[in-house]
Amino acid sequence: MIKPTRISYGGTAAIVTSMGMIAGLEAAHAGQAAIISALLIAAISDNLTDSLSIIMYQESERLEKRESRADTLANFATRLILCLSFVPIVLLWRGSTAALAGIVWGSFLLAVLSSILARLRKVSLLPNVAKHLAVALVVIFVSRIIGQGIGWLVT
Repeated sequence: MIKPTRISYGGTAAIVTSMGMIAGLEAAHAGQAAIISALLIAAISDNLTDSLSIIMYQESERLEKRESRADTLANFATRLILCLSFVPIVLLWRGSTAALAGIVWGSFLLAVLSSILARLRKVSLLPNVAKHLAVALVVIFVSRIIGQGIGWLVT
């Protein structure tokens, strides 16, 4: 079984970042190609940056190399898979429909991850899921405001 600590950081980052990017770029009237490019950049470049950061942090903490590598690879794979899971949504739908579908998909994924963590921590499920979804909604809201502002400035 995969250790939740190995997927929780990367999973959360991939889900919330993808929802924010889709919502913000749609608000800026970005095209399908731009949104897919942003998702792929997050899936690869930002993911590699996070993986390097994890390695450097674990080296500074002098953690065991084997465990550090496993954590880093699990984080990378989790982020890659989850970021890529948003690409078909943008390919299938356009504009606000894609943004809504991405938010629904991301909310579902975040709720599942939050539920797994709540069960492991033996805390109440609903407040834990609600707290994480509320933070994601703030990210989406701020991303949309930024996108609308950029869209207004550019047009």
